[in-house]
Amino acid sequence: MKVLVVGSGGREHALCFSISRCPEVEKIYCAPGNAGIAQLAQCVDIGAMEFDRLADFAEENKVDLTVVGMDDPLVGGIVDVFESRGLRVFGPRKNAAILEGSKAFSKDLMKKYNIPTAAYENFQDPEKALKYLRTQVKFPVVLKADGLALGKGVLICNNLKEAEDGVKEIMEDKKFGSAGNTMVIEEFMTGREVSVLSFVDGKTIKTMTSAQDHKRAQDGDKGLNTGGMGTFSPSPFYTEEVDQFCQKYIYQPTVDAMASEGRPFKGIIFFGLMLTEDGPKVLEYNARFGDPEAQVVLPRMKNNIVEVMEACVDGTLDQIDLQFEDNAAVCVVLASEGYPVKYEKGIPIHGFENFKNKEGYYCFHAGTKEKDGQIVTNGGRVLGITATGKDLKEARKNAYEATEWISFSNKYMRHDIGKAIDEAESNC
Repeated sequence: MKVLVVGSGGREHALCFSISRCPEVEKIYCAPGNAGIAQLAQCVDIGAMEFDRLADFAEENKVDLTVVGMDDPLVGGIVDVFESRGLRVFGPRKNAAILEGSKAFSKDLMKKYNIPTAAYENFQDPEKALKYLRTQVKFPVVLKADGLALGKGVLICNNLKEAEDGVKEIMEDKKFGSAGNTMVIEEFMTGREVSVLSFVDGKTIKTMTSAQDHKRAQDGDKGLNTGGMGTFSPSPFYTEEVDQFCQKYIYQPTVDAMASEGRPFKGIIFFGLMLTEDGPKVLEYNARFGDPEAQVVLPRMKNNIVEVMEACVDGTLDQIDLQFEDNAAVCVVLASEGYPVKYEKGIPIHGFENFKNKEGYYCFHAGTKEKDGQIVTNGGRVLGITATGKDLKEARKNAYEATEWISFSNKYMRHDIGKAIDEAESNC
């Protein structure tokens, strides 16, 4: 088999790693890829939004399956383009990827089908949004840009002044571009956040092991929101009881709702959950693997990932027994100092050789490239250092140990990824 992966980050590196372990796969291409992916796949200089060029490449190279890692091409309709040309592709069509592409759509869907989520209102007019904030809400409140905003279009506002500034930022100044044409004002929920990824074939859903992300840039969940500074799997807060509730009231109902709307979903649904005092509620949906959640979930997966993806494409997911190792994984993101605001690129990275033949240790490249034979930094999030262990405590210890094996001059990381693990243990 020949497989093409579309994307260039740590998630796509984790996907290429998992695909490389499938015995039927002879060749992996990745467009555009990065310096780490280049060790597993042939990188192709085509952008993720160049749908026709990607489809041409898949045709010319007789690619058997294309796997789309990123949100932008999915929401933009890459799957429709590939399918119209008779090419096999894993991911939702444009009319299903709207589940992530429009927060207003997903909130309305949940309301219509009684899927538990926070109370909300949608606004296209900043004046109406301001009036609502001044008269109807309790603070804190959450403002969300409707469209894709690299995981950063969410503002938590503690008072009216912050909310007024937020409306200006999202709807008037267009900090997140056209993503802010519509804005969702949402009730602020408290509780533990948990991520659950799932495979879906249009009617059947199979959930993967749980994970927990750390979005803020600094220790103690301080600083600006980022694309994710680290994650761990499984979440000790995602109990059997929580899983049973979500299977019954959230997961299958979401798949059924999309089918009822004439938008059958095939691919990955990422459920961002809040475990509130009133039970689990949906914070957000994504239409693809999370990043860095993929970096801790995929190394724990026992199945042949290509077989599972093909079952999703063919509508035979009910025949798959999805299984995960009885262990744990922790990923710590090594970023460029100054991320997510301003940072330097092109800095040489040293120490990759330390990961060679180290079972249970992974160095997933996110923002890297090769320059004059040397791998250098090429983004805010540079590497995802992942390690497994018999439990979360051991995996965390191993991951932080492995962060010391890599060096570059503006290396930055959080030192408290998975700190909630200790808390969970002390509450047991």
